[in-house]
Amino acid sequence: MATHHDTVPGSQSRASASDERSLGQLVADASRDLSTLLRGEIELAKVELKESATAAGKGAGMFGGAAFFGYVAFLMLSVAAGYGLVAAGLHPALAFVVVGVVYLIIAGILALIGKRNMKKAGPPERTKRSIDETKTMMQQLGHGDQNAGGRPQLDPSRR
Repeated sequence: MATHHDTVPGSQSRASASDERSLGQLVADASRDLSTLLRGEIELAKVELKESATAAGKGAGMFGGAAFFGYVAFLMLSVAAGYGLVAAGLHPALAFVVVGVVYLIIAGILALIGKRNMKKAGPPERTKRSIDETKTMMQQLGHGDQNAGGRPQLDPSRR
């Protein structure tokens, strides 16, 4: 006895359309998942770059502070040297020298703190690692799903 599929013309083409539709759904799902994955990678990169930029900004601010106090120290030491030459050992000149040395010490401390903060700024390592892992996974999936003809293999149980 013939089945309904054997007697209805075009039933095989409808079955193929059903298979294509599920393959299309799979492709759409894979595309959506890849898009979600890429959005996640981009978000991770944004977060890492923001952290890196914050550390770089703090380091730059410390270098700016060090430059300011270095400049003030230079001015104070210059004035002190001038008074020292004019007064040859008078107390006002010594006072300017002491103030200038204190500013130099402050400038040195700020420069060291700035240098430490600048070392914190770097490339987005976690993002690079995550992208490399995703790339490796995609390559493995790409090589594992290929048959001899270079076309993706379909699961025979889904036909």
